[in-house]
Amino acid sequence: MAVSLRPRCEACQRPTERCLCPLIPHLPHRCPVLVLQHTSESRHALNTARLAVLGLQQAQLWVGESFSQLNAYLAAFRHPVLLFPGPEAQTVEQWRAAQREPDLLIVPDGTWRKARKILYANPCLQELPRLQLNVAEASRYRVRKAPDAQSLASIEAIAQVLAELQPEQSYAALLRPFEQLIEEQIAAMGAEVYARNYGGLT
Repeated sequence: MAVSLRPRCEACQRPTERCLCPLIPHLPHRCPVLVLQHTSESRHALNTARLAVLGLQQAQLWVGESFSQLNAYLAAFRHPVLLFPGPEAQTVEQWRAAQREPDLLIVPDGTWRKARKILYANPCLQELPRLQLNVAEASRYRVRKAPDAQSLASIEAIAQVLAELQPEQSYAALLRPFEQLIEEQIAAMGAEVYARNYGGLT
């Protein structure tokens, strides 16, 4: 007997009865965003990068590991930056001190290992200036075991960078579907399982 698949929303990829689209904003931002999502991450139930792209007016999501069109795409921008830590990575404040502002934000999405694979598979990314975050608060990603409390989900990192680039614009709404998704995951696993696996309380 064939097993029927649960219908899913084409936009947010959630089951239709748990569609997150009513919570997804359509926020303006000066700096376009390109998310390079590793193929394995696109199958993850908590696809936070997809939610970020859906909530922004000038954002794209490319899925893969090696992107043949990337060189030509980057040629259209004067100051593209890669959101990725490194010895020469700078903060938004340091960019501003040099009287520069990025005109494209590139965000590798995946585990640290998968994100590095994207960098190695696309040499043009290694030539870009790097941007890093000043993480002041712990991540709200309460159903993930991160290397440290300041490791952010992609959607959190993107929201923070855009807020730093445009302090006059609030990007809190970008996190609403993410927070709802986390609450649903915790409710589905139950308080006891959540507390045992993640040391949290509902």
